[in-house]
Amino acid sequence: MRRISLVSFLLIYGSFAAQPLAPAPKAAPLRELPWAQLNFLHTTDIHGWWGGHVQEASFSADWGDYISFAKHLRDRADADGSDLLLIDTGDRIEGNAIYDSSKPRGKFTYEIAKKQNIDLICSGNHELYKAESADGEFFHTVPDFKGNYLASNLDIINPNNGRRQPLAPRYKKFKTKNQGIRILAFGFIFDFTGNDNNTFVIPVEQTVKESWFKDALRDKDIDLILVYGHVDVRSAEYALLYKTIRSAQWDTPIQFFGGHSHIRDYKIFDSTSVALESGRYMETIGFMSIDGLRTADSDKRPAQQQKSKVTFSRRYIDNNLFSMHHHTKKNETTFPTEHGLNVTFAIGEARDSLGLGERYGCAPHDLWVSRRPYPHDESIFTWLDTQVLPQSIKPSERNKKAIIITNTGGIRFDVFKGPFTKDTKFLVSPFTSGLRYIKDVPYKSASRLIKLLNNEGPILDMMKDGNTYLQPPEHVAAQYRPDMYIASQSQELHSYTAQDQTPLLGGSEDELFPGYTTHDDAGKDGDDTIHQVIPFYQVPNCVQANIGFNTGDEDKPEVVDVMYNEFIQKWILLGLGYLGESYTSEDTHSYADGKSFTNIMTEWVKEHWDVASEECT
Repeated sequence: MRRISLVSFLLIYGSFAAQPLAPAPKAAPLRELPWAQLNFLHTTDIHGWWGGHVQEASFSADWGDYISFAKHLRDRADADGSDLLLIDTGDRIEGNAIYDSSKPRGKFTYEIAKKQNIDLICSGNHELYKAESADGEFFHTVPDFKGNYLASNLDIINPNNGRRQPLAPRYKKFKTKNQGIRILAFGFIFDFTGNDNNTFVIPVEQTVKESWFKDALRDKDIDLILVYGHVDVRSAEYALLYKTIRSAQWDTPIQFFGGHSHIRDYKIFDSTSVALESGRYMETIGFMSIDGLRTADSDKRPAQQQKSKVTFSRRYIDNNLFSMHHHTKKNETTFPTEHGLNVTFAIGEARDSLGLGERYGCAPHDLWVSRRPYPHDESIFTWLDTQVLPQSIKPSERNKKAIIITNTGGIRFDVFKGPFTKDTKFLVSPFTSGLRYIKDVPYKSASRLIKLLNNEGPILDMMKDGNTYLQPPEHVAAQYRPDMYIASQSQELHSYTAQDQTPLLGGSEDELFPGYTTHDDAGKDGDDTIHQVIPFYQVPNCVQANIGFNTGDEDKPEVVDVMYNEFIQKWILLGLGYLGESYTSEDTHSYADGKSFTNIMTEWVKEHWDVASEECT
């Protein structure tokens, strides 16, 4: 990673840090950080967005800016005698072209990630889907964060000797720098079953019965138990961990950090135990603080000087320089650090070397994952099933008819009006899964598949039992948080809109710009930036396109090819089995030599959206 001086950076990039194409952040009313005795910065589900959001002002800061931000807050902690710890809870890969278009994958990611001084880090499920990405954790991330990477329920086959071993230490005990707070920490992943065969996720229910875990909890010389992991904070796994820890340590404060759901959330377990989850895609930097912790030194103080009540506070920080400058009391001149600027520059070089600005087309309007109902002209899933798929996919034989099914979770982000670039391609669809098909399936059964995959029934029950979901993570999370959403009927579809909040610093709702308006267990004041509410519409598990015929045709085909995203093959075969059709994986075929859906979508964009338009901005 090439170093660049502050002066040189300013000459190249100007005084504005972040990536040069990123929009400047907008001024907005802010809530202060509730700084306390022990403070945390938390990231999760970054999915390779090291460069921040180059099309969204609210999230336009990059990893280099985060490095500068953390440095200033560490300096604050050192100055006032408090402590600051940085946590990352996994899914650092897959979802952005910096990772997904590099060869080998991770070429830039590991170097960028390790530049931040993260105190506690763990794996997510995306690090485990493929053997090579799990090996990347073994060879890069674990040694890069030696002593800070924990794997309480995750083993790997050591690539050097072929033996099974913990990916990293199961737990650690340490003291904080300034306060001397004694912390016992564990790093988990949810009960994930989709990993490659070189890793082993040990169910939490089994882990809590293991002797090492029980022995660790017998330690009474601790001031805080910290459980962090790639786990939904409202999951059964965290509920079990809370119950188990409380049975052994009934009065020790417990702080949980979660991930995986792609949402902002805060759960209160009891008066001395809470959990924070901090969104996705470098949109959010979670801030957590705890006051009133007893320490080894506080035991020696007179009783009247000992704090007796533990208090917790949280903020969800919009990842942009306006927020960062405010919270560090810096400006565009005093905020950037040389280390942070060097990382920003390295990210820019990586983006340039990968050609991420190459334009494939010009989107005529916005296409949304969640902000529009399905179907709707501005729903990205309507675009898929009415244009991209039927205009791109050809059945296996001439004049053959087909249905094609894809899961909505395969689409990860919105398309914004304007340039559709190489960067956009991987933001929207980063996965390498190709399409497969089964020939000559009776139409009577094939036509019922989509309903079976989308409605309650045996298939969905099996998905839930295996922690497998076909929707985007934030949509799954919304289903299990009905108290945090206002439900209404719209065109016979469920529309969920996050509950609104009252601005604290003045200004009418009309003067605010759209953004997160989080409602969690502590109320509606968690977001650092006060926004207008963004509508949130639930989407189905899967969408379907018909190839060569319309559903309303009087003459329905007798048989069709059933085509689908390879990721959902298990559920397609199970669904057909429930419908009386017996097929196995041996009956399936690869479409177009394994061409990925990502490339199919990109070819459609090149053909249908004007690449040469001078007005594409």
